[in-house]
Amino acid sequence: MEKKLKIDIISDVVCPWCTIGYKRLEKAINELNVSDKIEIEWQPFELNPRMPVEGENIIEHISNKYGSSIEEQRQSQERMATYGAELGFTFDYFDEMRIVNTRDAHVLLEYAKEEGKQTDLKMRLVTAFFSERKDVSDRQVLLQELQTVGLNPEEAERRLKDEGARQRVTDKEGYWHSRGVASVPTIVFDNQSAVTGAQPVDVFKQVLTQMLEEKT
Repeated sequence: MEKKLKIDIISDVVCPWCTIGYKRLEKAINELNVSDKIEIEWQPFELNPRMPVEGENIIEHISNKYGSSIEEQRQSQERMATYGAELGFTFDYFDEMRIVNTRDAHVLLEYAKEEGKQTDLKMRLVTAFFSERKDVSDRQVLLQELQTVGLNPEEAERRLKDEGARQRVTDKEGYWHSRGVASVPTIVFDNQSAVTGAQPVDVFKQVLTQMLEEKT
């Protein structure tokens, strides 16, 4: 049996460019008709690992972290909404939107991977956050979304209380940091070459074609 091309996507649930990057990669895979030759695994990266429970207003957060003005942020949000729409994804930014802690989400994504549902849960959570104005740090919200992709909420609750499961997330983050990953999305192909940022579809097509040819 032909070995699949392994793609690791290092990203966070509340990272808009990660969503755009994945949707562009997905489009490239579909247009090349190579989905049966690809294996995707999501890797954890917390943009704000010390974010408190209450989160922080997104405008204030980005102003404090990056020094962006409100006008610059509005323009960026409009641009992301346009890019998302081109890919069939809705970015619904609103004044009360809050950046939240994503540790629990990453713990559950590790559980979902074991059940073959990782991409399903990832896209459900980013849709909940960016399109449906839901708080993906709220455990009840997480458990509800998890059930919609067919995962067991009782097992999920057990994982959230398991310090070992939580430590495995931070260990994985440490591994990718040690390999030089400092921004997301970072997309690693067969543990050999990496692409950073939400690259255009054609760039992903070029990389995919090259990597798949090397495997034959």
